This record gives sequence, structure tokens and C-alpha cells, in this order.
Amino acid sequence: MRPIDAKTKVCAVFGHPVGHSLSPEMHNAAFAALKLPFVYVAHDVEPGSLSRAMEGGRAMGYRGLSITIPHKVAALECVDDVDETARSIGCINTVVNDDGRLHGTNSDGLGALDALRDAGADPEGSRTLVLGSGGAARAIAVTISRKAPPERISLLGIDEEELGLLASDIQQRGLSHVTSAPLTPETLRAELEVADILLHCSPVGMHPREDQSLVPPEWLHEGVTVFDAVYNPRRTKLIRDAENAGCKTILGLEMFLGQAFVQFELWTGEKAPRRVMREIVEEKL
Repeated sequence: MRPIDAKTKVCAVFGHPVGHSLSPEMHNAAFAALKLPFVYVAHDVEPGSLSRAMEGGRAMGYRGLSITIPHKVAALECVDDVDETARSIGCINTVVNDDGRLHGTNSDGLGALDALRDAGADPEGSRTLVLGSGGAARAIAVTISRKAPPERISLLGIDEEELGLLASDIQQRGLSHVTSAPLTPETLRAELEVADILLHCSPVGMHPREDQSLVPPEWLHEGVTVFDAVYNPRRTKLIRDAENAGCKTILGLEMFLGQAFVQFELWTGEKAPRRVMREIVEEKL
């Protein structure tokens, strides 16, 4: 690792809590691998203190920020400009400081899209089913509707108001046919029968609920690609069931890594050392 001095560029994660974050070790290993004069630190920023923390980062010349729970929505009002996709998503997780001007974007959806493409499951022109309507669902569904629009996006979830708003935001682009409905056994089974891609974006299956899945295993079939945004545990029940059914599967770890690759490249202008970053995360998980 290069010595830290007055020329070192600082990046940081702002969240509450942040003690569990894998980002500092991952990004610092990546900076070291490319011998870049960067360092990445973690700051626990309590709710209500974000705007002051952001102004502090601006004043001290921090090059980039990762914004995580619970600040992704509030951070929208703390930057100077936000790209169109992130504005439609309604939150940001990445900030780039260009000479004191803070630019906000959202790399979560881009990370998921890259993971799908890397697995040979480009959503463009597909029939895509999204389970959930919260932050992860919004980031992924809005991003793919803009960057690789499916022929059809079906949204299923338990919050009908959230579903309706998400459907409306996607429909404004007019590039995909969008439907939304309450998540029931009947709607889920019907949509799975015709889906090319299933994007699971709810917390079901996350630690400590590893034995749970929204999708009965007997409804999974060859020909559908199953992506699970949950990355702890690495292989969820949904993923294991999908593998047993002969589905192509994509782990949530790929989205986490994908969004980090995007952040690294925005901050440094260099290609992310993907192998180094992957090894750090896989070792810790």
C-alpha cells in the first residue's frame, strides 16, 4: 500500500451502522493492487447528520462516497446533481466529487445488470419477473428498463402502493410493457410459467431466515434465469432450489461486487481489479 500523505485521495462509506461493511477492505485492496494514491475509510453517520457529513466530505476534498442504509434517500438532497436513472430510482449510493461539485448516482442497478449480462442473461427483450418493490427492486427494475429494456416487466409484491409507483416510474420511459399485481400463489405461478428471468428483490431468505423462499421449488423450471439480490447467505434457498430445477442462477454477491466495480471506476478512472475485489469479499463471506 502506498504511504498516506497530503496527496492521498480519500473515499469513504457513510452509513449507520458501518462496522460490518466489507467495502473498506475490498476497495483498499483494489487501490493497492493498482498502486493508486487512494484510501477508503468507514464513517458511522447517524440519522440527521448526513448533510453535515456530506459538506464535511466536500470541504475536505473526499474524492468519492459510498452511501448505504439508512441514508440513500436523504443523500439525494445533499448533492449538486443526480443522473436521470438515479433520480427515477429515488435514491443514490454513490457520490463523485469533481472539484467540489458532488454528483450522485446509483450503482446498485448497474451492478445487477452487469451480473446478468456476465451470466449470459441480458434482460433486453426478455420477459422479466421482479419480486418486491423496495429499494433493491427499484434500483434494478428502473435501471434495466432504461439500459436494457425487457419486452415485459412484471412486478409482484405485498405493498400495492409501492408497486404502483414503481410501475408508473418504469412506464414513463415507454420501452417495456409493465404490469403490477399483489404477490399471491396464483399470480406468482402464472408469471413464473412465462418468465425468462426472475429477479428476487425481497429480504426473504436473508440471514437469519435462510430456510425461507417466496418461490415453491416445484414451480421453478429450466429456461428461467434466477437472480437473488440476497448475498448473505451466499447461496440462498431460492438459489439452491433453482439449481436443483436446472435453472441458470446468479448470486446476490455478483450484484454487490458489480456495484463496487462501478464505484471504483467512477472514482479512479481505472478498470477495477475484479479478481482482487472478489477474493476479498469471498474470503470474508
